Amino acid sequence: MKRRALERHLRRGGAVKLREGSKHTVWARGKRRAAVPRNREISYFLARSICSELGVGKPIGSR
Repeated sequence: MKRRALERHLRRGGAVKLREGSKHTVWARGKRRAAVPRNREISYFLARSICSELGVGKPIGSR
């Protein structure tokens, strides 16, 4: 899945960007935090894991 699509899904789920690192972006939803890599493509397994950490629903198209 594309990183932009994952970021859009996280924003719609109530998550916000905390900070930008050189290789990762840290997202938060309440007290939960997760690091999203800066790669263009993110595997569905990793996207599902990030959404689970933040308490956001599964991304569309995940298996």
